[in-house]
Formats: sequence, C-alpha cells, structure tokens
Amino acid sequence: MSPISQQGLTDCLIQARRQGLRPSALDWADALDDPAAAYAVQDRVAAALDWFGDAPPRYWKSGGPSRDTDLTHAALPPAAVRASPADFSDLTFHGLGIEAEVALRLSLEVSPALAAELTPAAAESLIAAMTVSVEVVASRWLEAGAAPALLRLADQQSHGALALGEWLPYQRRDWAQQRCEVQIGDQPIRAYTGTHSLGDPAWLLPQWLRHLTRDGASVPAGTIVTTGTWCGLLPASAGDRISVAFDGLGQVSLRL
Repeated sequence: MSPISQQGLTDCLIQARRQGLRPSALDWADALDDPAAAYAVQDRVAAALDWFGDAPPRYWKSGGPSRDTDLTHAALPPAAVRASPADFSDLTFHGLGIEAEVALRLSLEVSPALAAELTPAAAESLIAAMTVSVEVVASRWLEAGAAPALLRLADQQSHGALALGEWLPYQRRDWAQQRCEVQIGDQPIRAYTGTHSLGDPAWLLPQWLRHLTRDGASVPAGTIVTTGTWCGLLPASAGDRISVAFDGLGQVSLRL
C-alpha cells in the first residue's frame, strides 16, 4: 500500500468516527497489503483522534480463533471503557454484537526484552488481576463483519466499547471447566463451558506483549487486555440490556 492510500484509508476511518458515516469497504478492498499496514492505520487514527494523549494506551483487545493462527490486537479508546453496570446508550453502534470475555491486568512493567523471552507457561507471573468483561463489537464499515479482515483490523478490530466487572486477584483456573452465562434482553439465557478459543485467556500474553513492544517501548504495569470471546459474536440491538456471568469470577451488566 502506498503512503497516499494509507493516509486516505486513515482519513476515511477518522471521518467515519467523527461524522457517523458508514463508508463501503469495497472502495478500500485492496488498500492494505498486510497486518503491519493495518496496525499503522490503527495508530494514525488513534493519534488523530487524540485517544491517548502522550500516554501509552491502557486498554487493549487481543485474540484469535485458535492457537494456530496469528492473533490480532487493538488499542481501545478509553472513553468507551466503562465499569459495570455500564450505560452505552449515549453511543451509536453499527453492526452491533457482544462478546463475553475475561480481562487481565498486568502486575509489572514489561520491557521489550522480557516480552521477547516470554512463554505462555510463564505468562501467569505477569498477571495481577482478572475480571469479567463484555466487548461491544461495532464497525465503521457499511459491510460490518463482512468487510475484509485487514480492513476490520484497521478499524480497531471492529471494537465499539468495553464493560469491565470487579477485579479479583489472579488465580490459575481450570478454564476447560469454566462456565459462563449470557442474557440479552428478554432472550433465554445462553450457557457456555470451556469455550475460549485459545483454551486459556493468558495464552495470548506473549504475542500481545511482543506486539506492544515491537517499536522498543515498554508496557506499563496496570495495562489491561480483554482476551477474546467465550460465546462467539451474539447479535444485539440498541437499547438491549445485557448480563454476563462467569462462575467464580463475577458478572457484568450493561445497556446498549
């Protein structure tokens, strides 16, 4: 992708966020060559909208469909990260859905050297706390989830908002037996057990931290990452009230 087209895509996404527009991904289908180009657009959009000022991002999402695929990552605008019970009715979402997740908080600063050597087995030593989280998935693209993967990645991996529950000290759990329940409005409760795509939310920490430190910066203690869905992507609508509970971890409620 040329610098001109990269800036054009950046400008398109900035305008979509500022004006509530829904551009067609078809116009940009060939704009990105690889994930690195998509991450560059992420960074440019965040800088233009001044999401983080001079500070590093505090909130992130990371995840993927399996351990055999490259994970994807996105920094999250802090204005749309809210504590449960969270009210997002002041925000407008397109292509709306929700995901039941677990968020983790780092206990210490992670340097590029530490991130480079980190293994999944050692990742737990970096976690201070965990909580239930609900990601509100939304898109700036007219095609929403049908947009090309790299364009969804450039759009902060289709992030809309994040609700966080009460934090608990991190403890190792039998994630294969972890149960969660999701209720959307008056719909029947949906239950899931052991359904995290990576088998363990902490498994993604090495890849995520290497992504954050790839340009030589350290990751501050207290940085938070939400780690991917246990329920797939469940459709939701504006005005819905959502409740998500994980056995032994707590619950989150929110209004869209």
